[in-house]
Amino acid sequence: MKKRYQLVLVFVVFAVVTYLDRNSISVLSKDMMKELGLSKEQWGLVLGAFSLAYGAFEIPTGMLVDKYGPKITLIRIVLWWSFFTILTGFTTGFYFLIITRFLFGAGEAGAFPTVSVAIARWFPAVERGRIQSIVWMGSRLGGALAPFVAPYLAYTYGGWRAVFYILGALGCVWVLFWWFWYQDEPKNMPNISAAEVAEIEAGRSLKKPTHALLPWKTVLRNKNLWALMGMYHCLLYGAYFYMSWMPKYLQEGRGVSDSKTGFMVSLPFILGMAGCLAGGFASDYLTKLKGITFGRRYVGMFGLVMSGICMIVGTLIQDINVAIIFLSLGLAFKDFTLPVSWAVATDIGGQFAGSVAGTMGLAGQLGASIMASAFGYILTMNHNQYELPVQIIGCIVILGGLLWFGIDASKPLVPAEES
Repeated sequence: MKKRYQLVLVFVVFAVVTYLDRNSISVLSKDMMKELGLSKEQWGLVLGAFSLAYGAFEIPTGMLVDKYGPKITLIRIVLWWSFFTILTGFTTGFYFLIITRFLFGAGEAGAFPTVSVAIARWFPAVERGRIQSIVWMGSRLGGALAPFVAPYLAYTYGGWRAVFYILGALGCVWVLFWWFWYQDEPKNMPNISAAEVAEIEAGRSLKKPTHALLPWKTVLRNKNLWALMGMYHCLLYGAYFYMSWMPKYLQEGRGVSDSKTGFMVSLPFILGMAGCLAGGFASDYLTKLKGITFGRRYVGMFGLVMSGICMIVGTLIQDINVAIIFLSLGLAFKDFTLPVSWAVATDIGGQFAGSVAGTMGLAGQLGASIMASAFGYILTMNHNQYELPVQIIGCIVILGGLLWFGIDASKPLVPAEES
């Protein structure tokens, strides 16, 4: 197997561990809220604290990866978030938990922008969409496993606290492998063939990685990037519903029993795996056929518009078995867009791919933070009627789909002659 495809497997494991760590707290919400005495409003703030910190530190981490490269940056990221994953198991109340989750988010910030930079360095541009789709499919595998893995570990090892100890340790194991195995430049990788190095260097758009910092006056003037940020802001409203409030929506809003919740929470992520894979491959195919602007734009737009429609329809259907299919398709269609979004960030970012991906991620996490926090307050004001906030999210996701009309992946942030 070629070295760059081995790297894909390493990133898939990374993505699985990342989303096991992220999603397990939502799966364990019932037990955690009961033991720590948390209200719905407080729980929403805890979930929002992660996204707020994640967003706030996306750009600084993106700048770090542009300056120091993916190897060192990912070591810092995974060690930091693993420590605070473990610390989550030691929390004793609301303030301890919200601070821990904020710092968890600060540490994990920039994880996927950093992976995107590594992909830009290691893969020809024509493979970028499908490689992003495979990595994001790994994240959805982690999300699908969390509803089963977290309760099993809690039951086997004496409660929800043990889950965070074990998952934090997994991250530390991954770091050890990454430290000894990976190199930022393909030509420096042990046992890689000269033919593969030549293939990578000839086909990648980032010909000579540099350590320059992004000129921010360029960002402020670039409508293309603002459209990308707005789209991703809307996208993460939808994504974070599934990672945060979905279990409680099913249990309290739909009256689903604990025994059935695991499968219903897992199903969107299972379909999301297919969505991730299909979106990346479809985008690369259409890019070859009709050019990069068409190949990125219309795949992204189709996915988000269909996602929002499915979420809204799912709330209107009384039969929970049919409703969960539509809600699951909501995540699948959103994930059809997800790898395309990250491919576009590196398409227009060039040598500043980390900073651009981090900027896009910041906009998205602000959306996730607003949604996670506001959801609980909307429930309280709306007498615990769960349909309204989900319908609002669906409308925002559709708006994100329409913003794709303002995104052109063929226009780099800094033209080649200036970079």
